[in-house]
Amino acid sequence: MEQRLKARKPHTAGSMASRVRAFIVILVSLPAFLAVTPVASADPAGGAHITDIQHVTDRWDKVSVYSPSMNTVIVNDVFKAPKSGAPSFYLLPGIDGGDNLDPGVFFAPGTKSWFGMTDIQGFLANKNVNVVSPLGGQFSWWTNWVNDGSKQYQTYMTKELPPLINSQYKTNGKNAVGGLSSTGGTAIDYAVQSPGTFRAVGSYSGFLTPSDPQAAQNISLTLSTGGLSAENMWGPLGGPDWVAHDPSKNVSRLKGVAVYAAASDTGDVGEVDRLPDGFGPNISGGFIERIVSDSTRQFADAARAAGIPVTYVARPQGSHTWGLFESEMQESWNTTIGPALGA
Repeated sequence: MEQRLKARKPHTAGSMASRVRAFIVILVSLPAFLAVTPVASADPAGGAHITDIQHVTDRWDKVSVYSPSMNTVIVNDVFKAPKSGAPSFYLLPGIDGGDNLDPGVFFAPGTKSWFGMTDIQGFLANKNVNVVSPLGGQFSWWTNWVNDGSKQYQTYMTKELPPLINSQYKTNGKNAVGGLSSTGGTAIDYAVQSPGTFRAVGSYSGFLTPSDPQAAQNISLTLSTGGLSAENMWGPLGGPDWVAHDPSKNVSRLKGVAVYAAASDTGDVGEVDRLPDGFGPNISGGFIERIVSDSTRQFADAARAAGIPVTYVARPQGSHTWGLFESEMQESWNTTIGPALGA
């Protein structure tokens, strides 16, 4: 299903250098641990296992999971469903992995995240769903890297983490996943790479055409700001692995998956952004939002041409902010994720 809320406005492109600088600034700027008490945790013999669970509140846990594919421990925020037998909704972090990358701005570690920047617990308080949001993975795109064994996040999210969550929280095994900006395309790609793992996927102002030459260059430059090479992620830019992980090139593999994809057509600041009074036009954020809007539209067009139903929303306002991401997530729950999970 396609839904257009407002016709897209034309915009004037600046020089390539200024466009790239703006792209990097906003991605790097994307979006506290409380006192907790450790408790006993599940520890299946071998493989991925839970190493620790800390109770922040009666429904909010911080679950530490050992990932054998990466030989590291990843902390995951978990908002527990009010009853057992509930589905699970996974939410990926942005380019910063939940930590602050803004010079001169303070956010406690792990708080520039879904649980720190949005009202996840208020919005889903009465919904029978477990919400799971992993932390970390700065500049990883939350995918499997072909030349870096320390970054195998697709394996973690599709094979290692869900069985542990299912067991620990007695879920019904039905899963959905959403991502913002750099991980929006990744969330949809999980359904392509791991058929049957996720019943629904959501992209919130995400990049859904990564193998496009300009998009691949932008991704490469973004990762370089973290000291990383995009060729270590998916090989030569635009090559076979980039195409394999490009949602717009693999829409036929999304048959049977409920898909939501949204972005702001204009990049204009609006109430949805929740920016302080007098903040200004958010030029960099608006520029990036228009890029992801074009990418999202191309994905929706490809899905429609292939006969794959997608809930596509072109919003009239929003400038690549946590306010916009949260609003898109909430809309995805109401229109796509919740119904697909039966929650």
